[in-house]
Amino acid sequence: MAYKITDKCISCGACAAECPVGCISQGEDKFVIDASACISCGTCAGVCPVEAPVETND
Repeated sequence: MAYKITDKCISCGACAAECPVGCISQGEDKFVIDASACISCGTCAGVCPVEAPVETND
């Protein structure tokens, strides 16, 4: 399973700075995760102040 960033994202960049594989980048309205590169470690969810990253089966 990979993570995705929900609409709760406030574009603070905390997740991108901590992602060990660098699969998070700034999108148009929020940060986005490249699901094909995500290793599902949960680091992004752990550092996000608004709990925007969530696990997904998509």
